[in-house]
Amino acid sequence: MAMLVVITEAVPPRLRGRLAVWLLEIRAGVYVGDVSRRIREMIWEHVEALAEDGNVAMAWASNHESGFEFQTYGENRREPVDHDGLRLVRFLPPQVN
Repeated sequence: MAMLVVITEAVPPRLRGRLAVWLLEIRAGVYVGDVSRRIREMIWEHVEALAEDGNVAMAWASNHESGFEFQTYGENRREPVDHDGLRLVRFLPPQVN
């Protein structure tokens, strides 16, 4: 099992309720827990099915160089990029309407 953190923004209440089944909501939209890989993957399936126009970031402990891995869902100014096998985050400029 590994530490898992899920951060949500502008997601429907039904996703927040679903996340609360497996994880503890320590702040509004911030969930933590210690779950297996199978449960983590099942949680991500729920994120993809229920997040609608919101955005989600999920990070978990791993034995990679950085000590963790992460994935994201939805539009956000922070965009994950791979750089020589290391996952980094690129910060995009604000869109002008």
